[in-house]
Amino acid sequence: MPIDDNLARYSDFSFATAVVIYALALILLSAEFASLRTRALDALERTPTLVRAGTPVVTTTADRPGRLVEPPRRSRSDRLGRMGMSMIVVGLSAHLASIVLRGLATARVPWGNMYEFVTLTCAAAVLAGLIVLRRASLRTLWVFALIPILILLFVAGTVLYADAAPVVPALQSYWLPIHVSIVSIGSGVFLISGVASMLFLLRVRYADSSEESGALIRFVRQLPDSRVLDRLAYRTTIFAFPLFGSGVILGAIWAEAAWGRFWGWDPKETVSFIAWVIYAAYLHARATSGWRDTRAAWINIAGFVAMLFNLFIINMVVSGLHSYAGLN
Repeated sequence: MPIDDNLARYSDFSFATAVVIYALALILLSAEFASLRTRALDALERTPTLVRAGTPVVTTTADRPGRLVEPPRRSRSDRLGRMGMSMIVVGLSAHLASIVLRGLATARVPWGNMYEFVTLTCAAAVLAGLIVLRRASLRTLWVFALIPILILLFVAGTVLYADAAPVVPALQSYWLPIHVSIVSIGSGVFLISGVASMLFLLRVRYADSSEESGALIRFVRQLPDSRVLDRLAYRTTIFAFPLFGSGVILGAIWAEAAWGRFWGWDPKETVSFIAWVIYAAYLHARATSGWRDTRAAWINIAGFVAMLFNLFIINMVVSGLHSYAGLN
């Protein structure tokens, strides 16, 4: 089936639009993070009222009966954060539109090469972030989640970009939308987990520091509590781990149908299995006394590094049966 060049151009435009909007969201959320005051003042500004925002309160006193008292306005940091979150939602809409348009332009599922896979993975990461980081107390974590997402999207749009085209014959199977989509979603959720573990290690390292000054100390103390970061990493990994494992198993079934064997220790298969084992070790360590703090977090980060190694080094450097990067 011929490629629809117009839809392909619209897809590229939507992709570029999404990257720009994400960058604007990062600027707004970074401004919120930089403008946060001390926790006591911030908590005071966020004290809830018993009336709807914008509704004046009528108070009656002996000297001033019926005086109207305006409710407190939102803080500047809160307004910046809400604007940033709105930009993320708009950016995700453009992001998903680019994926759908790429699929319509090629008349296939739009994850047949590395550009499309990374695009889908980043969309899954943003969607996962909107779910697990929806609370206002976790909003500052978006700064650190958007940075790797933007880096991956930039690499996808420059180094990994491939023109809209049909997939190679080896990928023309009904297993492609099943296997790759599950692995991609799991990888996107693992990104949020990896970021949470990195910030957890920073928070633990400087939580008990006696220093009161220094940019790094002030930076770390604005992060959520270390226990919150640890739970976030653990819960996202619990969700992504069975997804990624299912993707590996389905890939083995596809390999049997395509190549006549379930497992052949191909570089992609091997590193995927290693990454899965590392995440299994993290979940085990997280539930083991004496390992559930920094040791488990380091294992989680090792799993994330293995995922990146599998994505870039194995696909772009090592030759194997999974060499379908689609690079021009």
